[in-house]
Amino acid sequence: MIYGYARVSTNDQETTLQIDALTRAGVDEIVQEKASSVGKRPALRALLPRLTKGDVLVVYKLDRLARSLKDLLQILEQLELSGCGFKSLTEPIDTVSPAGKLMLNILGSVAEFERTLIRERAIAGQVAAIKLGRWPGRPRALTPEQENEAFARWEDGETKSGIAKSLGVSHDVVKLAIYRRTQPSHPRVYGNRKVLGPLLHQ
Repeated sequence: MIYGYARVSTNDQETTLQIDALTRAGVDEIVQEKASSVGKRPALRALLPRLTKGDVLVVYKLDRLARSLKDLLQILEQLELSGCGFKSLTEPIDTVSPAGKLMLNILGSVAEFERTLIRERAIAGQVAAIKLGRWPGRPRALTPEQENEAFARWEDGETKSGIAKSLGVSHDVVKLAIYRRTQPSHPRVYGNRKVLGPLLHQ
């Protein structure tokens, strides 16, 4: 079965253009939705679980279906898992055809490239902050003096829970303070240093 999906962004818009195009494309059932672009699109969410192997979902334009490339790829992945095809009437996206599948793979590569760029920019910002003396992350709950005190008391046999209670912090805070002195390479301590450390010397 071929389903058509039409959506407008605001209540004063009409789906006439989309409906006409979908009707000419020969869809069997058209689902309409009038909602903000940031809405949850209940009509679409209700339609997706209905789609089964051999069905095809058709839209007039990609931006009628998804709000971002990430959103689009997630929906297309769900359609693929259901064995459902997808087609845009105004863009070269048609998962039923080889050319459309190629374009979909290109979109996926673009999305992965975008994620890599975002990650690299984030790391570059963290490295710059570290070089200025500001290590990224939440401020420590204990001062260096309090951490020294906690460590000394733990060495004397006091429990982490007792130390934490007296200092007004959580058990994990005290445990981390001890790790900093006994296991500096522990993942809880090392964290992003494993990734950022080598970059600090570039």
